[in-house]
Amino acid sequence: MSDKSRGSSSSTNSSSLSHINSRGEASMVDVSEKTSTVRVATAEAFVTMSQETLSLIELGDHAKGDVLATARIAGIQAAKQTPQLIPLCHPLMLSKVQVDFELQPEQSRVRIQSLCKLTGQTGVEMEALTAVSVAALTLFDMCKAVDKSMVIQGIQVMSKQGGKSGDWSRD
Repeated sequence: MSDKSRGSSSSTNSSSLSHINSRGEASMVDVSEKTSTVRVATAEAFVTMSQETLSLIELGDHAKGDVLATARIAGIQAAKQTPQLIPLCHPLMLSKVQVDFELQPEQSRVRIQSLCKLTGQTGVEMEALTAVSVAALTLFDMCKAVDKSMVIQGIQVMSKQGGKSGDWSRD
């Protein structure tokens, strides 16, 4: 399907999609008229693995070193690079990026949580999602030699605060 025909067929839905203009073309949202407010978003992801792999991470016995410290740094850096990774995302002056891990041995997995914060004219959901995604990918990369069956799942926004649409939290 050509871009021209795709644009005409999607024009009926373009009013509900903020990154599609009236001609059905990708477009960066103009946030210049929005009020700057404190904005916070949280996200989570899970990496399921064997009990042996989880034990290596917990005990710090992994041959590649401190898996969680490396994944934390990767997640923080990724949040800061979101506009280079995802087209049409605004470059943001993040004031805080936090990446935390919770070992969940009963489910044989690691829960990854991120929090991104700023005072600005647009939200930070994409940065929070990017942080947990890249942290999960880094954890996978560091452990794949010992556990090829790991699964990354459940990547989702958990909450957002600020902006015109107000606060939202996943129930």
